[in-house]
Amino acid sequence: MTDTTKKLTTEQKEEPFLKLAFELGPLMVFFFANFRGEWLMNTFPALSVFGTPLLVATALFMIATVISLIGSRIVLGNIPLMPLVSGAVVMVFGALSIWLQDETFIKMKPTIVNGLFAAVLLGGLVFGRSLLGYVFHSAFRLDDEGWRKLTFRWGLFFVFLAVLNEVVWRNFSADFWVNFKVWGTMPITIAFTLFQMPLINRHTVNPAEEEAEES
Repeated sequence: MTDTTKKLTTEQKEEPFLKLAFELGPLMVFFFANFRGEWLMNTFPALSVFGTPLLVATALFMIATVISLIGSRIVLGNIPLMPLVSGAVVMVFGALSIWLQDETFIKMKPTIVNGLFAAVLLGGLVFGRSLLGYVFHSAFRLDDEGWRKLTFRWGLFFVFLAVLNEVVWRNFSADFWVNFKVWGTMPITIAFTLFQMPLINRHTVNPAEEEAEES
């Protein structure tokens, strides 16, 4: 194996971990800032201007999100679509929460983001387009049926996450919602992703066969 090949292999292995770090970083900031909100406001009185511990956490979450997106652009050379959309919604709803001193907006952010993704994916299928393939084409090579099934499943999963977020924030405390957002949503998403592997394996297209069909 040449040095160039080794370098590419190392980069391919590191990239998913870097992406995960950039996505989890702001969530960790959000969790710990909310957990230590009172201490932060007592230690840094200027933060009291935001109002409640959750709104302090929201402000720091917004800053961490911007830093994460910039870091992703610098280190990875691009900003993935989902974190970009999520980051934009964080900015809008976080700003509304702080400006109006209403925690409802930031709590609704996951509902809006997941609902938007669901609408795009399921709406694309209505018009005969498996849009998930445009996002993950570099990671997987699936046949048309595979992309349709995977897009449909992810669309329904985003609907599930949107509904679940509404149930949690409307029926439980703010602290419980933050804990669920950080420690609940990610494991659920990882578990769902793993359950899709049999479908992906069944519909994976061999690159050699794909080239033969195109020629």
